Amino acid sequence: MLNIFMTSINAVLPIVLLILLGYILRRVNFLNDNFVSVGNKLVFNVCLPCMLFINIYNIDDLSSVDWALVIYAIVAVFVIFGLGLAVSILTTKDNRRRGVILQCCYRSNFAIIGISLAASLAGTAAGAEDIVNGVVAIIQAFTIPIFNILAVVSLSIFVKPEAQLDENGMLVSPANKHADVKKILLNIVKNPLIIGIVAGLIFVGLRYAQIALWGSAVFTIKNNLTFLYDCFDNLKSVATPLALIVLGGQFKFSAVRGMTKEIVVGTVFRVVIAPLLGVGCAVLLSEFTPLLDFGQTEYPALIALFGTPVAVSSAIMAEEMDNDAQLAGQLVVWTSISSVLTVFLTVFALMSAGLLAV
Repeated sequence: MLNIFMTSINAVLPIVLLILLGYILRRVNFLNDNFVSVGNKLVFNVCLPCMLFINIYNIDDLSSVDWALVIYAIVAVFVIFGLGLAVSILTTKDNRRRGVILQCCYRSNFAIIGISLAASLAGTAAGAEDIVNGVVAIIQAFTIPIFNILAVVSLSIFVKPEAQLDENGMLVSPANKHADVKKILLNIVKNPLIIGIVAGLIFVGLRYAQIALWGSAVFTIKNNLTFLYDCFDNLKSVATPLALIVLGGQFKFSAVRGMTKEIVVGTVFRVVIAPLLGVGCAVLLSEFTPLLDFGQTEYPALIALFGTPVAVSSAIMAEEMDNDAQLAGQLVVWTSISSVLTVFLTVFALMSAGLLAV
């Protein structure tokens, strides 16, 4: 039991400590508001896209993709999104907070801590960690684009353009529904995280095309443009710590009082309801029906997908898209703290049932 608890602590607590570091540095004025603002833009527009590009680019073998697992993960994400939509509408009347709550419900920190958490749950068998890492990378290739597309939708559907005065002083109505749809689609196309993922998929496709034509990949970024690959890889390494430190710099305990209900609802859904649905249904369908056949390779990936706190980039996107960034930052912090306990309970339950390697 102590080993399981330490696995959960080691997976999640580093996130909390980096957020705490950012908070302390801002309180002692080592960081200022300009650094936090510019840091947000750097992470969202440069570092995170590079991280996603590298994660996708490094997928080596597509032939062994478990399509049942991929389809299950995608369907579960959409089901949780639908439930989160209802919860967000019922929770608050503030449209700038509804999209933030919805994003928290379905969007986990899979991109940043998914691989490390899943790898820590792979067990000690030879090659187990590499196998689990491969499973996680495949799921990331499908779910992270969906996360980001749904994030743009979530943060766009409730926030409407404000009415303005034209040059003659007449009131101009906000854009109509069709303009809103066009704006949502444009935001999806322009999203830096989507661009990073699509670029990764393109280069994976080019690598496989070369193998199909010539039997091997004669030209790759990693082998032939090593300096470029290393640059992206270094930016990937910066993404997580910088995002968390910047988030800590934005965090204000005084803001909790004005949004307690939203924080509680979002946190409970993210760290309790989402893993119960995503992981719990997988266990039921796999262990008690012939529909699925998951085991110690798949469950670590599902825990990483559904059990981790809300994505750090959710707070950055909320600010960039004129939603309630303060609430989004609070949700990142509180779901990260709460997930220390809930990840432990999830892992302990599955290990006790023999579904995870000890």
